[in-house]
This record gives sequence, structure tokens and C-alpha cells, in this order.
Amino acid sequence: MDPTTLHWASRRYLTTRYGGLLSAYGRLPNSGRQANGYDYTTEAKRIFPRYNVVDAMLMEVERPDPDRLPAVDVVAGLLVAAAERAHSPFTKPPYDEVEAQAVADERRRFAAKVRQWSAQPDFRAGPVPYRRVLTPEESSAWRTSLQRRWGVQQGLWYPLLSGPVPHGVLVLTGASMWEDDGVEAVRRVLRALGRPRVVELREDGVAYLLDVEIVAPRYTTLEGFWTDEQHDWIAYASHEGTVAFGGVLSTALAATCVRSQ
Repeated sequence: MDPTTLHWASRRYLTTRYGGLLSAYGRLPNSGRQANGYDYTTEAKRIFPRYNVVDAMLMEVERPDPDRLPAVDVVAGLLVAAAERAHSPFTKPPYDEVEAQAVADERRRFAAKVRQWSAQPDFRAGPVPYRRVLTPEESSAWRTSLQRRWGVQQGLWYPLLSGPVPHGVLVLTGASMWEDDGVEAVRRVLRALGRPRVVELREDGVAYLLDVEIVAPRYTTLEGFWTDEQHDWIAYASHEGTVAFGGVLSTALAATCVRSQ
């Protein structure tokens, strides 16, 4: 087995697992809360620690560059280490017994999957789009670039900055990125501009380099910025229900909207 296949399988498993657990939690009555509206139910405690630790494991799995993976045995070791030790602010104790068991079980599940795949010389897994978690140094450099090039201030951009929105900045509703063709329109423009990879910066400090095929400028409880190595466009999804575009992306999207009318 080659290291890329093992890495693809791990990313696909964790992404699918996270989505399934999140959906399961969303089906719980009263948002997983007890009658007092504050404490979690036992069923909620069996689910939310799982998707939190799955998310932490996925972040660790996506730190290596998929284009430059080491030998398969090294990758397998990295994946098992992620299963055993990955943490985030949402995975730290104190746990009660139910939550602790859920976290431990989810870690064991992923580690067992990695070992199972690694033991199959002919194991196959389909490709997944490129996504890499940027280092803190890379993330800091990109955030500084946005401040200097686009005037981002304290993690905010238009229309949340004081003063009028400048000419050339296109502001849309956040709903337009969840409904209809909004996200796909952004992807089409970036493909036409020859931009295969995009940088995504979230307000929690995490940043990614990802394929244009999975770029999605949306607010997801975390504000986000998007740009690329040309530094000639920006997108900003705010907590106020807006998504703003600047530069060549704004121009192309505005022209697309005019042609579609």
C-alpha cells in the first residue's frame, strides 16, 4: 500500500464519521439538553464528545502535506498517534464517565481502522480533495498579508468595518452561500481564473490550504477569510449574515450576476 491511499482512507473515514455524529446529535430532542435546558442528557454525552475528538483527530491527520507524505509505515504511525493523542479545546477534561468512555471508544475505533487498512497490502481507497492544516507560522503570515493588502482590522472586514463599503466590494447575504448556486458560482470563477488552491483562515486561528473544489465561503459559527497566493482577491464570511468579496473575485462574480439576470 502507498502512503497516499492510507491518508485518503483516514481523511474520508474521519470526515464521514464526523458528519454522521453531528447529524445524530442534531436529531436529539431539546438539542441534547435535559428539562432544565442546561445539563446534557446521557444520550448527548454519548455523542458530542465523539464528534469533538473526531474533529481533533482529523485536524492532526491533515497536518502533513498530502503531496509530500513520508513512507507508509511512518504515515501509519502518525495516524495512530493522532488517534491516541489528538486534542482540541473541546476535548480537554474534566469528563464524566459517560463522556470519557465515548472519547476513548472513538479513539480506539480510528486506531483499529488504521491498523486494519495497514495490514492489507492491496487496500484501495478513492482520492479526496487536497486539504492541509497550515502551521501557526503560515497562518500568521497569511493574516498579516490580509491586514496589509485588504485592510482587515482585528479579524473584521466589510461590511463590519466603520465607514461605507468601498466601490468594488460585493456584499451578499450569508444565506446565498447556503442556498441555490452561491458556493458553486465562487468555485466556477476561481477555476476560470486558474486558481486550483485556496487559503481558508478561521477566527479560531486554524487555517487551511485546500482544493478549489471544496472551498465554501460560509459562516459556520466561526468567521472566515479566503484568498490565494496571488493576493488579488478576498472573501469574508461574517457573523452578521454577510459574505463580502473583493478584487478579481468580486468583479467576476458581479459580472456573472449581471449576465444571469
